[in-house]
Amino acid sequence: MRHHQPNAPRSGLARRPTTAALRPLGRRESSPWYPPVVVATDVLGVFVPVLAVYSLAPEPRPLAAATVATLSWVTIRVIHHRYRVRSLGETRGLLPTLHDWLLFLGLLAGLRAVTGERSTVASALFALVPSLLLTAVTGALLHRHLLAERHRARAVRRVLVIGEPAPVDEVTAQLAARTDHAYVVVGTVLVGEAGELTSGVKELGRLAAALDRSPAVPDLIPEGPDGSTVLAAARHQDADLVLIAPGCLLTGERLRRICWAVQDAGLQLAVASGLSEVALRRLTVSSAAGLNLLHIDPPLRRGPQPALKSALDRVAAGAALVALAPLLAVLALAVSLDSHGPALYRQTRIGYRGTPFTLWKFRTMVPDAESRRPELEGLNEHLNGPLFKIRRDPRITRFGRFLRRTSLDELPQLVNVLRGEMSLVGPRPPLPEEVASYGAVELRRLGVKPGITGPWQISGRSDLSWDEGLALDLFYTDNWSVTGDLDVLARTFRAVVDGRGAY
Repeated sequence: MRHHQPNAPRSGLARRPTTAALRPLGRRESSPWYPPVVVATDVLGVFVPVLAVYSLAPEPRPLAAATVATLSWVTIRVIHHRYRVRSLGETRGLLPTLHDWLLFLGLLAGLRAVTGERSTVASALFALVPSLLLTAVTGALLHRHLLAERHRARAVRRVLVIGEPAPVDEVTAQLAARTDHAYVVVGTVLVGEAGELTSGVKELGRLAAALDRSPAVPDLIPEGPDGSTVLAAARHQDADLVLIAPGCLLTGERLRRICWAVQDAGLQLAVASGLSEVALRRLTVSSAAGLNLLHIDPPLRRGPQPALKSALDRVAAGAALVALAPLLAVLALAVSLDSHGPALYRQTRIGYRGTPFTLWKFRTMVPDAESRRPELEGLNEHLNGPLFKIRRDPRITRFGRFLRRTSLDELPQLVNVLRGEMSLVGPRPPLPEEVASYGAVELRRLGVKPGITGPWQISGRSDLSWDEGLALDLFYTDNWSVTGDLDVLARTFRAVVDGRGAY
């Protein structure tokens, strides 16, 4: 968890500086070398392979083909704003890169038809594949570099939070809980006389409970007392951004005046909506009668995407079972030889909308593992939830540790996917006794089919606390998409190789 304790306020903080004395605070450019690296990768990743392949093939006009292909690729990337400093490194960008590359192929196919270009299709595809791979790898590396920088509290934006104590505490705690974003809270200005902060962030000022509507006096700041207090705090902490957490004491006319003061001083402004676990693609903004309205699209429960997800699940599971049949046979034999008992382990789990089903796995524990569980309850490392996990569980067999480390014990669940009881991607399938302790919030994770892999698999598995795993499952339940599932499947491979949290 990242937490930054600002310095104590200087004397004279209560003095109100004029707007002219407050120089604009620019956004900290976290990665000035990102754009040239990405642009160079895109240019060289197309120009060099096309020129080389067309020259060696040989194909007609290699230099012209390489130039047109490079300009087309860079144009598509510019149109989609892929070179903006603010967005570079924020995500791995694998799916956007694939989207751009498919458009790239379509554009070149159109140009080929119009110009009558005569190169072979095989040569063209072979020459264009490096652009996809190099751009995708570069995006992933920049994302890893940016995350590493933020773990060291670099490449961040200094945030001043304004609001009543309760919403300010909630916002600051949520921002401090993770380091995969740019925002670091460096101070707060509270609204109202009542209440104190529990987050430990430095309080830099207080706004009165009600808006001061007294007539303007020559020696007062044009922004009014609220604006001057916020601007003094921002200057004191060298803030890049003012984040407002609205409440009953901070809305309407008062909120508008603070916005004017902050933006006129050259500071950036953001307003916390209070929404969490809602993907950006589900949000749209509209205006009605002067009100700015935030619309939230419902989760995908019916329609083309769920139907496509189900079809892809079953086709992929069937193909994987056929392709992996020899490996499955070898693993089953190894489990039987390693310890006494059946190769496969059956267990009742709870699936979509609370429907029980029989889950299949390769056996990784001794046959009497369930009867030995009561004597191990005191060693449970998940004390804040219904999960039962022990890092060095004595019931796990020698070969079972290898299966868990590599996640190969999960492969028989492809049968569950083929039967429609599970999905390739989804929340972890819970046990009946776990579901018995669920409340209304936890039950929502049963709104989609459980998966062989999911957000918990790529985020630490058993190293996650119950609350962290639940938050990931709830986010997935309400925000899943087919493209998001493809991203999870791609990241699962790395998680399995890494093995973190697998026990």
